[in-house]
Amino acid sequence: MSLFRRVKNLFAKPEPPQAEKSPLLLGPGDVVEVSLVTYQVTGRTRNAQRNAVLLTLQDGRDVRYLHIEERERITYALYSPIDGRLDSFDEVPTTIELEDTNYYLEEQYNGEVRVLGKTPFGLDGEQYVWQYQSDDRKLLRIEWQDGRFMLYEGEAVIAADVKILHGA
Repeated sequence: MSLFRRVKNLFAKPEPPQAEKSPLLLGPGDVVEVSLVTYQVTGRTRNAQRNAVLLTLQDGRDVRYLHIEERERITYALYSPIDGRLDSFDEVPTTIELEDTNYYLEEQYNGEVRVLGKTPFGLDGEQYVWQYQSDDRKLLRIEWQDGRFMLYEGEAVIAADVKILHGA
């Protein structure tokens, strides 16, 4: 390297570090690590009114769902789908018992969602959500859209356990 190039490098501005991709902007093709397990993001359901997304994650054959919501801070919850059925949209209970665990309704809301990639509901539309929590901090999530229910069971994840490894 020539002397002129060395002097030039001393006065050159360093490249600014790349800003980390916001978790709310993740979508199909991205790779995330949640609690030391690496997942490919295959789908995304976004509720812009709540500033929240539900990411469909895949690790081999295992499919999980990461709910991310930004309020005062960003919160995370990791869910697995469960088998179950409810009879009516109008009769979702405030308390549900599953395998000797009682879940209590924490929050119920609805809003317009946009979907991208592989998601439980394939089309954009109005979605209703019920979020429950048990006494031992387990989470239950019920979604209703287009006449169909989806049920998920999961747990809260601390922000330090979520890492964005690769953005598309």
